[in-house]
Amino acid sequence: MKPDMDNAMASPSPVEVRLGGLLGEALAANRSGRLSHFIVDETSPAIAIFDPELAAKNQEGDWYGEHAGKWLYAAAKAAARSQDPALIANLRRVADYLVSVQEDDGYLGTYAPDHRFMRKQPPKPGTWDGAPSVRTWDIWTHSYLILGLLETHRHFPKPEYLQAARKIGDLCWHTLTEGGINITELGNHHGMSATVLMDPATELYFATGEARYLELAQLVLRQADDNPDLALLKRALAGADASEIATGKAYQLAWNLVGLAKLHKATGTAAYREAVDHVWESIRSQHLTLGGGPWGGVAHRSREVFNPAGVFSTHGYVETCSILAWVQLNRELLALSGEAKYAEEVERTAYNDLLGAMAPDGNDWCYYSFANGRRVHTTYWRCCKSSGAMAIEELPALAYTQSLAGDLMVNLLGPGEAAFDHPQAGKVILKQATAYPFDGSIGLQVSCEHPARFAISIRIPQWAEDATVALNDDSAPAQAEPGTYAVIEREWRSGDVVSLELPMPPVAHRQVQQNTQESRAPDGSPVRQQVMHYQYLAVTRGPLVYASDLIDGFKTEETLRLADAPIDDWLHPAPGESGEDAALHLHSLGRPPLTLVPYYRAGGRNHGAWRLTWFSLAPGPAPPPPE
Repeated sequence: MKPDMDNAMASPSPVEVRLGGLLGEALAANRSGRLSHFIVDETSPAIAIFDPELAAKNQEGDWYGEHAGKWLYAAAKAAARSQDPALIANLRRVADYLVSVQEDDGYLGTYAPDHRFMRKQPPKPGTWDGAPSVRTWDIWTHSYLILGLLETHRHFPKPEYLQAARKIGDLCWHTLTEGGINITELGNHHGMSATVLMDPATELYFATGEARYLELAQLVLRQADDNPDLALLKRALAGADASEIATGKAYQLAWNLVGLAKLHKATGTAAYREAVDHVWESIRSQHLTLGGGPWGGVAHRSREVFNPAGVFSTHGYVETCSILAWVQLNRELLALSGEAKYAEEVERTAYNDLLGAMAPDGNDWCYYSFANGRRVHTTYWRCCKSSGAMAIEELPALAYTQSLAGDLMVNLLGPGEAAFDHPQAGKVILKQATAYPFDGSIGLQVSCEHPARFAISIRIPQWAEDATVALNDDSAPAQAEPGTYAVIEREWRSGDVVSLELPMPPVAHRQVQQNTQESRAPDGSPVRQQVMHYQYLAVTRGPLVYASDLIDGFKTEETLRLADAPIDDWLHPAPGESGEDAALHLHSLGRPPLTLVPYYRAGGRNHGAWRLTWFSLAPGPAPPPPE
């Protein structure tokens, strides 16, 4: 049985993509940093834990086994793109080692036999996240191993890699059927840390065409939906906010949605797509920072869950792992629909919260990134270092895509180029000449072997009011409506140039934090009293969020009083600066102007530096009393 690709708007990847500018620098640092040093062979600590003698004694381990699959996935992409011989050699050596220690039944984990996912573990009643009492991460680790082995096989084919991934899938199938174990018993957050298996199971189906892997993914979904504490599909279809599904854990929920989107791609089941759309919209409208990362952590039982809808706090933060899952979810929805809003979210997240979590050397990453707070690089074993490395490696394949009919799409804006094999034009190269995201002038240069008619679609960002598009400097061939693609269909010839002008005035964003106190009157009716009301200001320019260092060199916050005047009077580019060095000056009454720089580099990208995105505004008139 073959995957039903007629139900998906499949987009073949370009033959070659080279990103320049900020994203190109991040890719180069990722390859030379984390991917080249964290794991090199079977003696690297993240791989040594798979040694059969060590695993046989291990009754701890937590999530640490995930690093192997994550590294395989990211390193395979980076090695295929760069053809770095050392990285290719390391990748093959590690993959070969993991295959060599896989047990006959398919187990390829880090736990002692009595702690493995094939055996029921004692329940842990009364816990808020529904976690088993012994271990929760065995299915999670195997899910990443499947994805890593499949990605390695995709770029560096070897039958043993595919067979190892299939053996894991078969073991999971037997465990959930003949073994009589429910998937939600194998993970925390009411099972969401195990129901992520939907994603790799569906990928196994795409890779092999074997129906049992699709059946495995659908079995996982049924068991997830039948658990009243999770009820993934039911709650999503009912329009539940993301914070109301299971525990609202951002990373796990978004990864579950990735699996659900792939199930829609495989089966064409409309309800799966409808459910994903509902929760995506919930996350997009209620649970992203200004920089595009899923955030939470305010006055909640867990640091990494979504806050209730409508809650705002300058002290919330983004887990880098949740950025990975959010990028991958938008990747899937972009491939399914071709809609600009999904590419918009990838770009917004990439240029702000993703780069803002990454150190320039490509080795260090933040576990949590605060809109207002200290930049802290996390420790060796933390999950977010590997998640950040994966997320960076997703970007090249998202930047440009090609439809089955041969039409080309420019999804991410910034310096770089992509080469395509076109059915009529032969080799086609699209090259962006630009200083984006610091400047809104973009020249898209077209080169093709043969003149041919096809469409090129260029994304116009949602913030780009009054954008213009010109062809060869003398015509306006397409509408430049923000939040859509400008589509130009014509006979293309080498030397054609599409010019975009995206105005980038600074934009002020205001946010209100309202805290209320709730109680009951003697008659039982609810009584709500607003006890705090704060207003905040933040600034963007184009796709970039701006922030300051510590104010006056030592203040961790400041209250501003703004003139009652047009924004151009108190917020404007710093004179004499351009490109990456450009800053904004924010003038407020009674104090020297504040210097704002792009969030990702505020504080010099150094460990321990402070970044301040939201500024408190001086109190104005009291808001009306609550009804």
